[in-house]
Amino acid sequence: MNEVKITLPDGSIRTFPSGVTGMDVAKSISEGLARNALAIEINGEIRDLSRVIAHEAAIKILTWNDAGGKYAFWHSSAHLFAEALEALYPGVKFGIGPPIDNGFYYDVDLGDQPFGDAELTAVEKKMGELAKTNSVFQRREVSKAEALAYFTRKNDPYKLELIRDLADGSITFYQQGQFTDLCRGPHIPSTGFIKAIKLTNVAGAYWRGNEKNKMLTRVYGITFPKQKELDEYLHLLEEAKKRDHRKLGKELELFAFSEKVGMGLPLWLPKGTILRERLEQFMRKAQIKAGYDPVVTPHIGGKNLYITSGHYEKYGKDSFQPIRTPDEGEEFLLKPMNCPHHCEIYKVKPRSYKDLPIRLAEFGTVYRYEQSGELHGLTRVRGFTQDDAHIFCRPEQVKEEFVKVIDLVLFVFRSLGFENYTAQVSLRDPQNKAKYIGSDELWDRAEREIQEAADERGLKTVAVQGEAAFYGPKLDFMVKDALGRSWQLGTIQVDYNLPERFELEYIGSDNQKHRPVMIHRAPFGSMERFVAVLIEHCAGNFPLWLAPEQIAVLPISEKFNAYAEEVVNYLKNRDIRGFLDDRDEKIGRKIRDAEVTKVPYMLIVGEKEVAERKVAVRKHGEGDKGAVFLEEFANAFAADFAMPQ
Repeated sequence: MNEVKITLPDGSIRTFPSGVTGMDVAKSISEGLARNALAIEINGEIRDLSRVIAHEAAIKILTWNDAGGKYAFWHSSAHLFAEALEALYPGVKFGIGPPIDNGFYYDVDLGDQPFGDAELTAVEKKMGELAKTNSVFQRREVSKAEALAYFTRKNDPYKLELIRDLADGSITFYQQGQFTDLCRGPHIPSTGFIKAIKLTNVAGAYWRGNEKNKMLTRVYGITFPKQKELDEYLHLLEEAKKRDHRKLGKELELFAFSEKVGMGLPLWLPKGTILRERLEQFMRKAQIKAGYDPVVTPHIGGKNLYITSGHYEKYGKDSFQPIRTPDEGEEFLLKPMNCPHHCEIYKVKPRSYKDLPIRLAEFGTVYRYEQSGELHGLTRVRGFTQDDAHIFCRPEQVKEEFVKVIDLVLFVFRSLGFENYTAQVSLRDPQNKAKYIGSDELWDRAEREIQEAADERGLKTVAVQGEAAFYGPKLDFMVKDALGRSWQLGTIQVDYNLPERFELEYIGSDNQKHRPVMIHRAPFGSMERFVAVLIEHCAGNFPLWLAPEQIAVLPISEKFNAYAEEVVNYLKNRDIRGFLDDRDEKIGRKIRDAEVTKVPYMLIVGEKEVAERKVAVRKHGEGDKGAVFLEEFANAFAADFAMPQ
C-alpha cells in the first residue's frame, strides 16, 4: 500500500495511506480541530479539505483564527451571495467574486434592475436561508469545451470571456446547492459554517477594470461563523467612520484637496502643517543622534537617471509622463523615488572604507500616477513625502546598520503609541524572478541578513513571498491601530543592486575598489499615509507634544482679555503652542468649540484667576482639574509638552 508523509506545523512527521484528505488529517489530530477546520495549507497553497494529498507535504489545518481560513470562508461566502442573487434575479450575469481583506465582493450585471438597501436586505435573508441547508462545496475539473458550453447555455458573457483566457486542463467548477460557478477555489466544506451575514455596500466597477467596458454593480459583504463576531465588526465599522481621517482632517482643519490643484495632491492647512512639521522635527532630531546627514534633492530628474536605476522600466507606466523641454530630446520626470538622487550624491567625490557608513536623509517629495479610482484621502495620493534615508556601507556593516534602523523604527512607534505590530520579511516571488533585478546570490544574501537582524532584535516576523521591492527584499512593519486594523508603515530594505547599476565604489583597506551596499529606510513611510493612520489611531486626540494647538486660553469675558493674552504669551515663551479665544461668546460655547476641535487643555480665566494670577485648568474629555498658578501648570506638564527624546 502506498503511503504519504505529512509534516505538521510542530515539525512532527506522520505517515498516512495514499488517498488521504485534509479532513482525514484533521480528524487524526483531534475531533475538535476537524469540527472547526475550514481549509488546509499544503506547501504554502490553500486548498479544500476534501482534496487528496497526493505527495509528501508540509501542511497546516486552517480555522477561522488563520488568515487562510478567513480567505476560504469569505471566498465561499461570495459564492453563497451569488447563489442567493441568482435565486432572486434569474438571468443575472456574474463577473468575478474574490475574497478581500475584510469579506468579499462580487461584480454582477443586473441589467436595468435597481439594487439598493431593500434589495440588499432581501439577498441577505436569502443567503441566510441557503446557508442553513448546509450545502457541500463540490469541486469538479471540466474541459474548456464543457465550460464554454455551460456558460453559453447560461448566456453569461463575462464567464465566457474569462474561460477563453484559460488553458484547457486548468479549469474547475464549484457547485453548492443549485449554483455552479467557474472557480479555482479554495472553499470551506459547506455553507453551514456561515452563520452571520451582512452586505455592506454597493458600488460601480468597470468590467476587468477597463473604463471602456460596461459598468457592473459591485456588491460588498462580510460573513462570520458567529453572530457576536458580526456585531463586534459592525460596531468597529461605526467607530471607524467616526475616526475616518478624511472626516477628522476636515473638522480639525488639517488638510484639504482641490480639483483645480489636482486629484491626489493634498493641501496642508496651517494646523496640519504644524502637525507635519512636528513629526519632521522629531525625526530630524532622532536622525542627527543616529548619525545621519541631511540632504535636499530636486523634485524632478533627467529621464536617464531613472533608466539607470531601473525605475523607468518598472514604474514608467505608473508615473507622470515625461516633461519635455525646448531642447530637442531632453526629458525629465517627476521623481518617483529619492534613491537615484542619493546615489548621485554619493558619487560626488571618491569614498574610502573609512568614510563608511554614509547615512543620507531627506524629507523628499515623490510622485506616482495612481489611478483615480485608487485614490483615498491621505492614504493613497499622487504626491507624497517620505522620511527617506539611504545608508551606504561595507558588506560587513550591513547587519549592524540594519539593527540600528530597527531600533529607530521601534523608537518612533513607542513615541506615537503604536504598540501592536508585526515585522514582515518581504521576499521576492521565486516563481517570477523577471520582476526583479540582481543575481540569486545577492538576493539570498540580503534576505538572510534581514532575517538575522530581525532575530537579533527579537522581532515577531512573518515571511511573505512576492512583496519585495524590485531591487531588494524588505522588512515591512505591519502596525495595528486602536481598532485592530493593520497598516504597513515603516520599511527597511537591503539593496545590492542599485550600487551596481550606478557603479558606486569605495577604496577598501586593500587599496582596491569595492561596491558599497545600500540600505533604504523610511520609519514613517509616507508622511501623508502616516498622518492618516495616526489620526484614525488616536481619533484626532494627538499626543500632547504633537497636537497642533496644545492649549486654548478662554477668558470668561472681554474684561479678562489682557490677562488671557499675557497667559498665551507666557506659554509661547515656554514653547507651548496655544491660542486666545477672545470671541464675544459665552464661556460654555468656547469650551464646547475647544472640545470639538480636540484641544488638549483649556485654561479658563476670570476675575478670581486674574486676582490670584492663576488659570482654571480643563482637560479635553475629562473636565475641570482645578485652578493652579500659571508657572505651576507649565512646569507640571513640561515633559508632556516636550518632544520625546
